[in-house]
Order: sequence, then C-alpha cells, then structure tokens
Amino acid sequence: MRAKQLEEFTVCLQEERYYDAHEALEVLWFTRRFEESAEVKLLKGLINAAVSFELIKRERILQSKKVWANYLKYRQNLYKINAPYLNEYYKLTRYVEEINKNKLKNL
Repeated sequence: MRAKQLEEFTVCLQEERYYDAHEALEVLWFTRRFEESAEVKLLKGLINAAVSFELIKRERILQSKKVWANYLKYRQNLYKINAPYLNEYYKLTRYVEEINKNKLKNL
C-alpha cells in the first residue's frame, strides 16, 4: 500500500493536484500520527509541502511560507529513517524542493 500511496502523491504533484497529494499521504500518516517515528514525521513534512503548494495556488503566499517551514522542520527526519522506501523518500524530497524553487521563481 505504501508504494501505491507514494506513487499517487507523485502523480498528484505532477498534475498540480496538491490537495489530492496531501490526501494520498494522509492515508499513510493518519493511523500512525502518534508514533515518534522519523518516517511518520517525514510523511507529515511531505504533506505540509503539498499544503504549501495548494496555498500558493490559492495566492496565499504568507501562509504557504509558514507551512513550508514545517516541511523543512520535518525534512531532517529523512536522515534518520531506516525503511524499505528510503530511496523513494529521497526522490520525493528532491522533487518537492524543485517544485518549491520553481514556484518561488514565478511569484
């Protein structure tokens, strides 16, 4: 299931369906949200990245920057993960950071 949700998250980002991207990962995060796991915290960060992009889409730039700061806070958990999907998490963090960089250029 995790691979499917990570792929759905990526597709939604590519299609600029940021709310749907958020929902794709929320399925994985929600049931584990009380765990003190680096992987769970990284998922929360990736969800925040999608929310940040949705806020940019809605021209709520200040709010977007605040949510992006949450992504950055949780991103550091990437280096603490020992999980089968570690490579996918690395790819996703690079991808969301590329999206953010491109969006900021266009503001």
